[in-house]
Amino acid sequence: MNATSFRRGAMWVLVSAVLAFLYVPLTPPLLFSVTDDGSAGALGQFTLRWYVEMWRNPLLTGSIWNSLIVALAAGLVTPPLALLAAMAVRELRVPRLLTLLFLLPLFIPAVSMGLAMAIFFRLTGVPPSLSAICLVHIMWALPFAFLIILTVMATFDPIYLEAAYVHGAGRWRAFRDIELPLIWPGVSGAGVFAMILSFNETVRTALVQGPYNTVQTYIWATYLQIGLSPTLYALMSLLILVTLALMAATSAMRGRRVNPRAMPPS
Repeated sequence: MNATSFRRGAMWVLVSAVLAFLYVPLTPPLLFSVTDDGSAGALGQFTLRWYVEMWRNPLLTGSIWNSLIVALAAGLVTPPLALLAAMAVRELRVPRLLTLLFLLPLFIPAVSMGLAMAIFFRLTGVPPSLSAICLVHIMWALPFAFLIILTVMATFDPIYLEAAYVHGAGRWRAFRDIELPLIWPGVSGAGVFAMILSFNETVRTALVQGPYNTVQTYIWATYLQIGLSPTLYALMSLLILVTLALMAATSAMRGRRVNPRAMPPS
């Protein structure tokens, strides 16, 4: 075995160890959710009973519905705001300052941010509602979406805009017909990522939710009150699988490339 093969083998061992560290802890809920016993540490016969049972809980189904509404709102509202923020960083003369300000919420502890938003809502007379939860989730997802879109815009070649200007296009038309189609995979990927963040958010939501449960606050409250249960294993497993599927979709969107030469003339 030569040195190159040894290094490649060692690298694969290291990568496998890191992947195992990341994903092995996710396997117990998956295993316990498909056993008839449904208890931790006991593997019985294969069954999908708990995946059916969880849909018979009206509190859980209501939480799922609330999470879907909030995640959809975050996925639709966050990308345009992040796109405007990224364009401001490019156009204005203080890009470093704007970038720092847009990313600062990432470094504020979740409890502090949630409490600050709860106090702000109370002072401004905003009652606990799904709208309040949506605002908190958009605030949480916006810096991530901003980073994604800013990265995609950094790969855009401004020469295409210059060519559009030469042919008589204004700034809006050049952006709409040239730049937006080229960066659209990043914009749509930011929307999907915002939905994932929203669906998995717990701490900030718990501080502003009032009587409105989301999936994550339901899981946390149920765990604190009665502990783990077979339906919770099934719910956690479903969330893990859906999150991985959405991340794969996001990667596929970001991996797409639009060839400007193949774009139809406007």
